[in-house]
Amino acid sequence: MTSLSPNCARCPYRAAERLCRKEEGSAPDFCPTVNKSGLIQQSLSEYKNDPALMEFARQSSIQESEGYANREAGYENVRPAMTRIEEITAFARKMDYQRLGLAFCIGLRKEAAVVEKIFSARGFEIISAACKAGRIPKEKIGIRDEQKIAMGKPEAMCNPVLQAMIMNEEKTDFNVMLGLCVGHDSLFLKYSEALCTVLAVKDRLLGHNPLAAVYQADSYYRCLR
Repeated sequence: MTSLSPNCARCPYRAAERLCRKEEGSAPDFCPTVNKSGLIQQSLSEYKNDPALMEFARQSSIQESEGYANREAGYENVRPAMTRIEEITAFARKMDYQRLGLAFCIGLRKEAAVVEKIFSARGFEIISAACKAGRIPKEKIGIRDEQKIAMGKPEAMCNPVLQAMIMNEEKTDFNVMLGLCVGHDSLFLKYSEALCTVLAVKDRLLGHNPLAAVYQADSYYRCLR
């Protein structure tokens, strides 16, 4: 890492004044909009050379804007208009997806049942797979008894590779991830043939709202700083 390595998280300028937002905007020395012109053009070529990718990106951008109400009153007056699950539904319809995959943690089985009903009620065919599907013992991947959650008892491993393979075999159009563990979500993304989105991530301590710790990083979660 050098002093010019991209680090947008440390940009000192207000969002509206950044070079990535407007042509005459300001930029620090490490700004990728300044320093990565080759990659910028390469990324644009990816869209231009792949019609399916271009359409996915186009519809994503349309969905982004439709997530706000009151746009006609100007940018400073917009307000949120859709929940995440509503946006996923709207986007899937834009893309004319029929079959949605739902890969979920068994710890969120109740939530998964509700999500499945919501998507099904809107006309989608749902293929769902829980993380414990297959019931492969954790010992098969080298887990010792003291490394289990329930020590001294048989325990099935989470199997995101199988979840992805199920979705692939069932030829889902779009996969929705619900509460997969850190790392397991990465494996699902690696093995899924269909593009994916996340409805919710797992945070056992904070009721699956990981940003709560970020919002309180200067107070109750100052230990994280």
